Amino acid sequence: MSPAAPLHELLRDPRLWRGDSVAPVRAQTTGHAALDAVLPGGGWPQAALSEVLYPHAGVGELSLVLPLLARTSRAGRPVILACPEHLPYAPAFAAAGVALARLLVLEPPPGTGSHGETDTLWACEQMLHAGAGTVLLWSSDPDATALRRLQLAAESGDGICILFRRATARARNQNSIAALRLQVTRAQGQPRVEVLKCRGARPVGRYAVGSG
Repeated sequence: MSPAAPLHELLRDPRLWRGDSVAPVRAQTTGHAALDAVLPGGGWPQAALSEVLYPHAGVGELSLVLPLLARTSRAGRPVILACPEHLPYAPAFAAAGVALARLLVLEPPPGTGSHGETDTLWACEQMLHAGAGTVLLWSSDPDATALRRLQLAAESGDGICILFRRATARARNQNSIAALRLQVTRAQGQPRVEVLKCRGARPVGRYAVGSG
């Protein structure tokens, strides 16, 4: 076998990005055309961890993911919401096309503190390994080991894991293994998304994602 053959195969790995080219990325559409147009593969990276940073609840962070949840749940794959800031409003999810029978909400028992967060992270890993289509996780400051385990679990189960974090200066500047990092804000009554990091490209600017 030619020595160039293994190198050629390596360069086709979507986890490897050469700075002068757009990496081949398997992805699912976000449902927001302006954002899809600048993301490699045209959407959320498949079999990968992504992060969404936001200043406070209600700026449109859920609008960003509802099309993905609707598509995943209608395809028969489970959708997990782990430790959401507020109890999900079922009629709104149903109106967005989410199949509620495939929607699971995961909450640690009250008073478990850091042990509850550890257990939640472990449960998210297991659900990704088991083939959950999409896992949404709200966590304030997960460490690098936890993020790495979530990434490996997403790869193993060919799912999508999206971590929601408050957009503190620490979170924004922190190095992360996430394939995609977005920040959601609100301007003139509309959610806007800024791409902070994108494996496979360097898109710039802010993109509208619709109301909600």
